[in-house]
Amino acid sequence: MASPMNIVGHSLVAYFTDVTIVGTLTSLTPDTVYTVKVEAIDINGVLLAEAHTMQLTAPEIPTIEQAYSKLSNSITAEWASVPGASSYLLTAQDGESFIETIVTGSPGTVTGLKAATLYKITIQSINAGGRSQLSLSKKAKTVLAAPILAANSPSHDSIVVSWRAVYMAVGFFISIMRADGLGGMLKENTTNDSLIFSSLDPGTLYTIKAHAWDANGIPGDDSTYNQRTRPRAPGDVQVVFDSGALRATVSCMPSEGASRYAIAAFSALSKLNCNTTFTSCTILSLECGTEYFLSVVASNEAGSSLPTDTMAFKTVPCAPESITIEEDEPGSLEVSWSDVDLSDYYVVFVKSDDGLEVHCNTSHTQCHFQSDCGFTYFISVFAYNKAGQSPLGDIFNYTTAPCCPSDFNPVFVSSDTIQIVWPPVRGAEMYETKAVDWTNELLCNDTATICTLSALQCNTQYNITVYSFSEIRGSNTSCASKPVATAPCRPEILSVSKDAISVISVYWHANNDEAAYTVTAKGAAGKWHCESSGSSCTIRNLPCGSSFSVSVVARTEAGQSLPSYSVPLETAPCCPADLTVTQVTQSVTNISWSSGIGATTHITTLETHTGFARCHTLQRYCLLGCITCGTNYSVSVQAISETGLISNCTYGGFSSSACCPSGVQLYRLGNNGIRIHWHTSEGSINYSTALYGSKGNFTCTPNTDLTYCDITEIPCGDVYTVVVSPVTDEGSRVAFCPKKIYSVTCSGSSVGMVIYRGRRTADHHHGLLEKTD
Repeated sequence: MASPMNIVGHSLVAYFTDVTIVGTLTSLTPDTVYTVKVEAIDINGVLLAEAHTMQLTAPEIPTIEQAYSKLSNSITAEWASVPGASSYLLTAQDGESFIETIVTGSPGTVTGLKAATLYKITIQSINAGGRSQLSLSKKAKTVLAAPILAANSPSHDSIVVSWRAVYMAVGFFISIMRADGLGGMLKENTTNDSLIFSSLDPGTLYTIKAHAWDANGIPGDDSTYNQRTRPRAPGDVQVVFDSGALRATVSCMPSEGASRYAIAAFSALSKLNCNTTFTSCTILSLECGTEYFLSVVASNEAGSSLPTDTMAFKTVPCAPESITIEEDEPGSLEVSWSDVDLSDYYVVFVKSDDGLEVHCNTSHTQCHFQSDCGFTYFISVFAYNKAGQSPLGDIFNYTTAPCCPSDFNPVFVSSDTIQIVWPPVRGAEMYETKAVDWTNELLCNDTATICTLSALQCNTQYNITVYSFSEIRGSNTSCASKPVATAPCRPEILSVSKDAISVISVYWHANNDEAAYTVTAKGAAGKWHCESSGSSCTIRNLPCGSSFSVSVVARTEAGQSLPSYSVPLETAPCCPADLTVTQVTQSVTNISWSSGIGATTHITTLETHTGFARCHTLQRYCLLGCITCGTNYSVSVQAISETGLISNCTYGGFSSSACCPSGVQLYRLGNNGIRIHWHTSEGSINYSTALYGSKGNFTCTPNTDLTYCDITEIPCGDVYTVVVSPVTDEGSRVAFCPKKIYSVTCSGSSVGMVIYRGRRTADHHHGLLEKTD
């Protein structure tokens, strides 16, 4: 039993046998909710069981108003909407195959169909309860398929369009226009499978559309194809050649629609290409000395343009080869080379190692340059034409012979050695110094700018040449020589004679030409010289007591000889400068003197017409006995050196003192006076008397002719020492006369005198007294 809900209506009842498990109720209202009850009844009509459910009926069956095809793979149907339908099931059937699609409303399109095919189209409405029954079918045929296009641009102003055959097609429609919308559209109808469009713009993108139509004139699907025309050949081609890198930069005006440019340069032996997206490109690795033919092609996705007209250009000439460098004569270089293809002229660059550069421009194959000694020249040769300079070839270097040392001078010359010094010269790595006389040749090789030539002959003229040498060029043999003389030979002393105390003469063997000789006596006391151009010389004023080494040196303009072997010389010792004669006793004299240079012993002599006294001693004093008083003596000293040389030294005379008086007596004179009396055997002599006591000292000097002297007011009661001495010319008293002791006593009112007379022993008076009345 099915009863509608929410609406007024009759229930529908149906009965089924006991074997039925599925039952269908028909004639229900579409799109309505029903309450469905199922009862189980036994054979007696007794209700055994029941069940309830609710169910919505499907919508009404739609009615297709029309069906048609606009695309070759689909058909579109239109129908009136069915109440309660939420969607629709659209079915296209071709024989036993069919294609379904669910749509939400009219119109609906079923896709995935075959082109130019007749289909039966049906539709069902759908809601939550289910689908309606199939509608009445409509037949519709799909349109023709779109032609499959292919196109290409055979030239810059044309496009060829072609396509495959389309099923059921009887003709085709083709149109073309610029993709940017500029310009007009070209249209063509044809039954062929290809078509050519011409007079198009070069390098322009065109849009091509095509469709086929069937026998009924119904057009099929459209096909669209984009095709670009080829670019026009580039114009205004320019070539800029880089001679240094052997490359050429080719440029042109942009060609419309071109995306790439291909540049080809070919010669008789090679072809070079350059591809770029720009309007300029550099062709690398060009060959020097080659003529190239150049063309440029523009291209895009459609293809390439026609090549430009061939342009010819020449590269720079190749670097000259077979370069030779010769030094025709000192100071001149000749550079030559082989001729080079495509060259108009040549330039030779010569750069010296001091940075100075010169060049020669010529259309010939040789150049001449001035050169200097000792330089390394770096030489390069370039060929030129309108394209520019040839590549750098080999750089040659040529080293000229080293310069000759000309400003050389001897800085040291001896009798067997010459030392030569010169400033360094360019290019020299080593020097050879050669000294040549009439018979000998000496060589000296060194890297230094100094050479010492030894083992030469003295007093000899040599021709000396300094040659420069380099490892590359060898020796410069054109160097000039200079005459240089060695110093004179060593003189040989023949003899030395002593002409006087301080004068010597030296004699030698003179074996040099035009030499001046210098004789030197050298010792601790100094140096003394004399000069001569002969063979002897005299030295004066030599000091006494000195040892000398005597040598001779010869001099010439060349230099100085070695000194001769020295000869020893000793002068006589010096006389003592100070000599003193002192009379010690009446018969003994002490002579002392200062030290004389060179003297080791002395002989001293006091001599008179009646005899002499002599003393030989190592000391600087001497005691001479047996001297007679009151006598004039001559004094002389002989100074003797260690080697026995003697100097006789004479001094002023010496007079011994007068003799001491004898018989000295004291006598009383009155109260407190005494008289001293003595005897003398000589003539007029001055004497002086001295008394020494504890109560006073008293002196008395009488006149020359008197032999006594009086002393008054002498205190009594004292012991006095009495000395009577001659007086010297200088007014002093001699100190060696004997002393006597006397006692002067006082007796009552008168003075008594006791005289004690002593006896002299050696230089002293002792107390051996003798009492006298």
